[in-house]
Amino acid sequence: MPVLERFFPAAEPGRRRRAGDEAMPFPMGSLPGYQQGTLAWDLPEMIKMVKLVWKSKGELRGAKHRGVLESEDALGGSAGDARVRGQTGVVSERRGSYPFIDFRLLNNSALSGEVGTKKKVKRLLSFQRYFHASRLLRGIVPQASLYLLDEDYLGQARHMLSKVGMWDFDIFLFDRLTNGNSLVTLLCHLFNVHGLIHHFQLDMVTLHRFFVMVQDDYHSQNPYHNAVHAADVTQAMHCYLREPKLANFLTPSDIMLGLLAAAAHDVDHPGVNQPFLIKTKHHLASLYQNVSVLENHHWRSTIGMLRESRLLAHLPKEVTQDIEQQLGSLILATDINRQNEFLIRLKSHLDNQDLRLEDAQDRHFMLQIALKCADICNPCRVWDLSKQWSERVCEEFYRQGDLEQKFELEISPLCNQQKDTVPSIQIGFMTYIVEPLFERWAQFTGNTPLSENMLNHLRRNKAKWRSLLHKQHSSSRSNDHSGQVTGSQEQTLNEEETP
Repeated sequence: MPVLERFFPAAEPGRRRRAGDEAMPFPMGSLPGYQQGTLAWDLPEMIKMVKLVWKSKGELRGAKHRGVLESEDALGGSAGDARVRGQTGVVSERRGSYPFIDFRLLNNSALSGEVGTKKKVKRLLSFQRYFHASRLLRGIVPQASLYLLDEDYLGQARHMLSKVGMWDFDIFLFDRLTNGNSLVTLLCHLFNVHGLIHHFQLDMVTLHRFFVMVQDDYHSQNPYHNAVHAADVTQAMHCYLREPKLANFLTPSDIMLGLLAAAAHDVDHPGVNQPFLIKTKHHLASLYQNVSVLENHHWRSTIGMLRESRLLAHLPKEVTQDIEQQLGSLILATDINRQNEFLIRLKSHLDNQDLRLEDAQDRHFMLQIALKCADICNPCRVWDLSKQWSERVCEEFYRQGDLEQKFELEISPLCNQQKDTVPSIQIGFMTYIVEPLFERWAQFTGNTPLSENMLNHLRRNKAKWRSLLHKQHSSSRSNDHSGQVTGSQEQTLNEEETP
């Protein structure tokens, strides 16, 4: 029973629950409360949980048969349009509608005969994505078998969750301790901590299934835009939601929207940027008219998963419609091309001191700013974590550059490994994108310990990248360089104390 064992803590064999035993840590349905401790199951309870899981699977199948998820042909849309219009009127994308980019589909006449029609390839890959994403729910064990973590790993993961509000939280370690399920585990914990399950009367099996869908729709092959990045942004968002200036005014709806948007803000990211999609004439670029292409796709895909899981089906229609629209507003705010727009507006509010967080509109704007900060907070982490993220994002850039060179396309900025080094990319990113935003965020929060800590890390990390860039320039006269940090350089940096 791999699904149940991944979801519920394991009990001692043959042990029955006694009167003094603690209750289950995750309440089912409308059961209130969040308690920590071990869980002891007897046979009737285990059978009950099995029935609940299979019942939830049956409801999902029934929803599809009833036409909740419409087929592409029924929509009468254009080829490649995998959107689904629900009762609320918000257009979503069907899950699996955007598989890994098949570069044989590029507008290249020399390769066009190898693949047949786009529709056939898209249907094939969509089926493969669906099969991969739903195999656990159907009880099929994947080829890479899922092993159960022993008590030592579970204990360490629980200990880390007790410190999830600390800024030095190591998401890479947490992902290893949870066997690659950092996003699902973190979300389940945070939804309990914030009381969202009880407040919105969420069914825990359905909620867990939705979290698994979100996590599975991230591509682990991406060095940067993967589920670990989503978990890292979600943890940062949790830290920001606890800032007193903001926390005193937040409602349960604000908290749930913030966490959901952080978790799904890059879902189904293909590992290439918007200019790449535009110049390769990808169907999403034309679908969204070359405006916030990826962000629109992340939002609509999230709405599609919400409807497919029926997580919010018990809520009134107007509530679900409002949630979907606000999720879109938050995710669309992460478009880096809109950075100046939000920065100018934030500066105006702070200079005029006219932010009224009692007002839902101003509160939502600050949630957008918080999500933007969480999305690009890597340079503000401790050096060991920040350096890993920097190398990962640059590796993703370089992969795109290699593809562009392979298909004889113009190499995008920051994607040329021979010219754009990791230190130079990071210094520019910190100077023009990160610093201005986080300085304004610190002004908003009132220079709290967290804000000061982030700015201090940012300055130290920037100084270290400058030192590495200087070393690379010194050695470039005789050797070609790739921009990667060598072991000797890393040792030198650790021995230096940068003020």
